[in-house]
Amino acid sequence: MADDDVVDADAALVAGQKPPSHTERLNRERVVDAALTHIDEQGLAGLSMRRLGSTLGVEAMALYRHVAGKEELLDAVVEHLMASMWRDEEITQEPVHGWQDFLQRLAHGVRRVALAHPKAFPLVASRPTEAPWLRPPLRSLDWVEVFLRGLTEEGFTDEAAVAAYRAFTSFLLGHLLLEVSLRGADVGPLDVLEPADDDASLDGFPLVRRLRPGLSEDRASVEFEESLESLLDRLTLVRTEHLER
Repeated sequence: MADDDVVDADAALVAGQKPPSHTERLNRERVVDAALTHIDEQGLAGLSMRRLGSTLGVEAMALYRHVAGKEELLDAVVEHLMASMWRDEEITQEPVHGWQDFLQRLAHGVRRVALAHPKAFPLVASRPTEAPWLRPPLRSLDWVEVFLRGLTEEGFTDEAAVAAYRAFTSFLLGHLLLEVSLRGADVGPLDVLEPADDDASLDGFPLVRRLRPGLSEDRASVEFEESLESLLDRLTLVRTEHLER
């Protein structure tokens, strides 16, 4: 048997488990995919190298040939999430129908990542970046470059493009962290408690009690669209102001 056909030595078996075939060779991609699946299904808190190794049918030590430890694994999950946007056919890597359409497509692309992996998305906000001054959720130099290039090609000055970048990322992060928290993500202070069975706690707050149905309504999609439109209107003014200087 050729060396290429030999199962990777990393796949040191957990006692009693069936050996994986050569088509299931352990590699970094499999490790990261398994970690993301675990987070999607069980949340971030329960992820450990031991549990991940058990899922993959190997000893935990076998994982360290592909990731240096849990911290690097989490960084790799973020990289995986951001890389998935390159395969999103709805996102354009340069303005095709103007800068507003360009930003709308990019914003919706990030939102699709967040909604596809709500329990993993908070990592995008918390993990270290390629450069300390990068702002989430555009967590890669590649995507920041795409963003800035797209706007400067559409007539934004450097200063206006930076202002747009700050406003765009702040809008996205704030909205999406709140949205994924409603879908079970652990986002610390933004954790959403399960609603009580009654509204006894609203005694003394008649307006809140009366408007509770509207206040508790899930309008995430509508609010996302409305906020994005408002942001684009604001950036139009920013662009014009800098061009007139």
